[in-house]
Amino acid sequence: MVAQQHRRKGGTVALAAVLGAMAVGGCSAGVSGPADGRPRLDTVQGQAGQVADGRSDEVRTAADRLIAAGSARTRTSMETAAGGTRVTIRGEGGYDFTRREGRLTVVLPKDPAGMEARRPVTELMTPGALYMKNRGAGVPADKWVRVDTTTLEDGNLVTGGATDPLAAAELLRSARNVVYLGEETLDGATVRHYRGDADIARAALAAEPHARASLAAAAKGFARDAVPFEAYLDERGRLRKVLHRFTFTNGGGTVEVASTTLLYDFGAPVVVRLPDRRDIYAGKIRG
Repeated sequence: MVAQQHRRKGGTVALAAVLGAMAVGGCSAGVSGPADGRPRLDTVQGQAGQVADGRSDEVRTAADRLIAAGSARTRTSMETAAGGTRVTIRGEGGYDFTRREGRLTVVLPKDPAGMEARRPVTELMTPGALYMKNRGAGVPADKWVRVDTTTLEDGNLVTGGATDPLAAAELLRSARNVVYLGEETLDGATVRHYRGDADIARAALAAEPHARASLAAAAKGFARDAVPFEAYLDERGRLRKVLHRFTFTNGGGTVEVASTTLLYDFGAPVVVRLPDRRDIYAGKIRG
């Protein structure tokens, strides 16, 4: 597995345990094919398969609807493929959209030999910072690693093996070329299915203050600002599922990562307790 290098102010840090599971991109399971070749029209007819500029505001305000909902449970997956082998990192937990904090348990794939089971990584997501426990690679088992997401080249959109759910919604503020694909049923709920492109640089300008710095960093780090997405919104305009396809460069090649976030059980309590300073590992992280 390849350790992805992220430049920090004053140095470079390798986050290999999570990042190293991702080499090249694939398509997330359960989501229809690639977002290439979709129509790009300028008018709205409001029917499935046509550009939905008249409904684009529903997509662009998805983050506001989540904040109004308060909190939700979440499941995530991040998928890549290398040499014909598909690798998926899965997470599950909850997110408090009012406090902009979340907690996930992220399950890494087995080691390359397929023998060693890796302990799940606990991740705490907060504005500007990501905390990880059971990080491995030289980090004591009882310690946390803290990463300043505003210094990561991807703004933590892929670093932790899961996209911050609120950041995923903030990206949609820059939605363009939005196509309405019709109504579907998702986990028993009727949802409206949209497809389009988000622009990372534009999203950074339009995002709420808590997300601007991280998205601005991502706008500089990815190979392309355009991020194809598929979004599913319920009757209240709440984001129930979103798939983003990120593209960045690594070792001179182009890497694509498909990140899927599902949200459900809105209003469920979510408790995020940040670690004490003494519990944060300050030593060197092995690549």
